[in-house]
Amino acid sequence: LWQRQAGAARDGASGGGSRKGAVMAMDDERFDGMYLNMASQMGGIDPLLDSFFGFLRRKTDFFTGAASSDAAQETLLRAFTKNKERSAEDAREKAAKEKKRKAEEEKRRQRLQAEKEAKVKAESSRIEEISPEEAAAIKAAEAAKKQPGDSAADSSKSSDALADPAAAAASGTDAEKPEDDGEGKGAIPINNGGICDNYRWTQTLQDLQVTIAMPKGTKTKMIDVQIMKQKLKVQVKGSEAIVDGELHKPIKMEDSMWSVEDNPADDNRLLTINLTKVNQMEWWSCVIVGDPEINTQKVEPENSKLSDLDGDTRQTVEKMMFDQRQKAAGLPTSEEQSKQDMLKKFMEQHPEMDFSKAKMC
Repeated sequence: LWQRQAGAARDGASGGGSRKGAVMAMDDERFDGMYLNMASQMGGIDPLLDSFFGFLRRKTDFFTGAASSDAAQETLLRAFTKNKERSAEDAREKAAKEKKRKAEEEKRRQRLQAEKEAKVKAESSRIEEISPEEAAAIKAAEAAKKQPGDSAADSSKSSDALADPAAAAASGTDAEKPEDDGEGKGAIPINNGGICDNYRWTQTLQDLQVTIAMPKGTKTKMIDVQIMKQKLKVQVKGSEAIVDGELHKPIKMEDSMWSVEDNPADDNRLLTINLTKVNQMEWWSCVIVGDPEINTQKVEPENSKLSDLDGDTRQTVEKMMFDQRQKAAGLPTSEEQSKQDMLKKFMEQHPEMDFSKAKMC
């Protein structure tokens, strides 16, 4: 072995091959399988090294053929030092790659967050203030849209008045009157939402926000939030679920998200869950089915543009706004004008009838 070592040293001195050969030997994986097999059979580092040096002692001149008594030990230390330095270098490269990966991941997260905020800002920039009358008209239009049966009843009553105007006139002031929808049921909304035992919530027509108080020191990795199309579960690992139930209405999973932040005011942390509604033209009375409900008739409508509404809703809102202006001016509404026109036409077709006591209702 020592003669081959000397020959390799001479070749290295002449052509630089010794260092190259040493590096190749350190990265040579041909014998890894054999070494792993030996290590598993030996049961540890010490038996493996004892076996290897026993081989050198029995089958080679490693201990006896060196030029000096310290040559074997120096050779061993050189090999150990080279591989130790190489191990440290590999660790640095691995750490650098991991740092780069985390930086790219953080950059991607910030980009997605910026796009989300830009989208919200773009949507909010389309909002403009409207008058209280227009806001009330929008609210009434939404209520009318949810109760299509009322329109059918109005149409039926209008048809009856046309078919028998005399009977309609005889009914006088006791005839058809708009039905009062009443005050509705449920608690008075707080920021269009409510407060439950384990959370509080607010909403707009497009989305709603659920806020849950967490103990100080709660880490993000300790929180399990499961957002599904029509189910929500929130749980701190190792504890009972804080929220676990069916959502009042379906949501868009891909547009919903959650975050945790410190709350110095109450010396705790706040978990905020933003849920995007599928139907963005209705108010929710609750978040989880079975939890306390709010009175959606007392929800304050958002300021919005008529151009943001769909065709049917916009037409209804415009009609109600016109009727409000007519009433304020002491003029007949569109429906009253329509009834007057129908009665006038009927009177012209039947001059033999007496309409002197007829009244519009």
